[in-house]
Amino acid sequence: MSGFPEFALDRAFGHPRGLLGTVGGWLMAHHNAATEQQVVRLARLSGSERVLVIGPGPGVGLRAAAGQAARVVGVEPSEQMRQAAAHRCTGLANVALQDGDAESTGQPDAAFDVALSVNNVQLWPDRIAALAELRRVLRPGGALLLSTHARWLPGGRAGLDSDVRAAGFTDVQVWAWQPPGRAGAQVQARAVRPA
Repeated sequence: MSGFPEFALDRAFGHPRGLLGTVGGWLMAHHNAATEQQVVRLARLSGSERVLVIGPGPGVGLRAAAGQAARVVGVEPSEQMRQAAAHRCTGLANVALQDGDAESTGQPDAAFDVALSVNNVQLWPDRIAALAELRRVLRPGGALLLSTHARWLPGGRAGLDSDVRAAGFTDVQVWAWQPPGRAGAQVQARAVRPA
């Protein structure tokens, strides 16, 4: 990070902490809610799945997934966001939160049926390494679902498609989606870990 704008964005959204983290968490909870719900719908959960949520932030998507899955684990690098997510998911026995990030989830091989990430793919320093980690923790046939701000996505739709394939996923689909309201356009992706 080289200047104040990068510093502020990291403190608010990349690794939320302090006052900027509080503001960032509020913005994420309110402006990402429709996208979080959309990604959970795309997962087509039936109640028996183990779901990994990468970067759940304040926990909106984590809570939504918990209502439709057997077990949900959120991996979040920000202590402030883990606390906010834990508060939002109070009383949900099927939710766990752990320190980590997309490149280092700390989860066992083939432990999840679904991996979700909303609005943090653009923050991953090594996107292919992160995608390879998600492939590792998904069971064969498991689904990867991503949604991220189109404006901030390095390489755009084509770059994301290429990286998901390079990480070893199949049945890759990448498309544009416009959330309702004033939220910016999203790039969404769905892929499968091959058997």
